Amino acid sequence: MRLIQSGLVAFAALMVALVAGQPAQAADPVKLRIAWIVPAGDAPLQLLGKEGIAQHEGKSYTLEFTHFTATPPMISAVAADQIDFVPFAYSSLGLAIENAKLDDLRIIADVFQDGVQDYYSSEYMVANDGPIKKVEDLKGKVVTSNGAGSAVDIALRAMLKKHGLEDKKDYSLIETAFPNMKAQLADHKVDLITGVAPFSKDPALRAMAHPLFLQKDAIGPSQMIVMAVRQAFLAKNRAAIVDFLEDNLREIRWYWDPKNHDEAIKIVSAFSKTPEALWASWLFTKGDDYHDPNGMPDLDALNKNLATTHELGFLGAPLDAKKYADLSLVKDAAARIK
Repeated sequence: MRLIQSGLVAFAALMVALVAGQPAQAADPVKLRIAWIVPAGDAPLQLLGKEGIAQHEGKSYTLEFTHFTATPPMISAVAADQIDFVPFAYSSLGLAIENAKLDDLRIIADVFQDGVQDYYSSEYMVANDGPIKKVEDLKGKVVTSNGAGSAVDIALRAMLKKHGLEDKKDYSLIETAFPNMKAQLADHKVDLITGVAPFSKDPALRAMAHPLFLQKDAIGPSQMIVMAVRQAFLAKNRAAIVDFLEDNLREIRWYWDPKNHDEAIKIVSAFSKTPEALWASWLFTKGDDYHDPNGMPDLDALNKNLATTHELGFLGAPLDAKKYADLSLVKDAAARIK
């Protein structure tokens, strides 16, 4: 009997050892729901679909993308738990925190910056054959942005205010989706449009229009877009988010590597169903917005941008972006790939 007992004990011990030696059952990947506006701009480059760069997608997380035409509508979407990752413009971030009471938002990474050194800055464009020669000439005219309270909208209002022009009193401001602005300017329905890449790079637009001023002329360098998530989602899914941020940095570094430029342009062209010539001369070069290779936002610039938003009446009080930032995740992600 003792031999039988010993045998059973030995068998049980063997089974425990075998089970312990097996890999743990992987948890289901976390779905990360991400908002975006412009491909190869504010959207994570994983949207473009090139395989072999991201190492964790499909393992620790999956991605679900939702398209928007401007950042302010994203506020309602994140408040209603319809999206998780929001590429907030500096102005929309302030509106979300103060007006929508989303003070649990956390800035976790840079998306891109405007007017940094000799990188691109958004252009506010007028027709070559039109009467607008200087900012003051916009008095009594119609200008357009993609949405009230968007980053480019704030910069436009700031520039006009510098030149003594007030909204509704001295000019009319209407909202137009970026792809439709060229036609409105060509048809003389508006006198100034907001030119952001890639739309401002359109050869047909540049043949008929030119920049009256740049965004950096209005408000200096901008922390144009930051990636933000809500604190509870971050706390629950930290490991998956760090994996995503690591993959995002890998994507940025691959697409911005000059040796990959031709292939990168082909990928963007195929995704957007637009000619390669629209992208080849500027995308992923200094003709593009600045994307920090380590994903680090410029919080000092962001605070200045928030102050401008407050001065224009979109925020009741200035905000300190550093109170709403948790950059530990992107630092961890960057450390993995150095």
